[in-house]
Amino acid sequence: MANTFKNEVFNGSNTAANNNMIVYTAPSSTTTVVIGLTLANTTSAQITVDMKLSAGSNTVFLINNLPIPTGSSFEYMAGNKIILEAGDAIIVSSDTAQSLDTVMSIMEIT
Repeated sequence: MANTFKNEVFNGSNTAANNNMIVYTAPSSTTTVVIGLTLANTTSAQITVDMKLSAGSNTVFLINNLPIPTGSSFEYMAGNKIILEAGDAIIVSSDTAQSLDTVMSIMEIT
């Protein structure tokens, strides 16, 4: 098994408000460990964000209606890990258009 460390970056500068943005989907035959996840507000006003985990037929909130002040970011992981199996995805959305950048640090196990 090979372990590959990567950053997955989602630039939210061309997204609509309340639009689900798939940041990352675990490839087939791969298990992924999310080791860091930062959400950054790129606007001059507070935004409210959601983050979801889509796993098989279930989609659940990891964050629901989290306010992020202007010029701030939020580090979700805080020492925890999320395990993604093949086909699982991390999805983010903001209540404000063109406002949310996301960076995920991951390790893919193939």
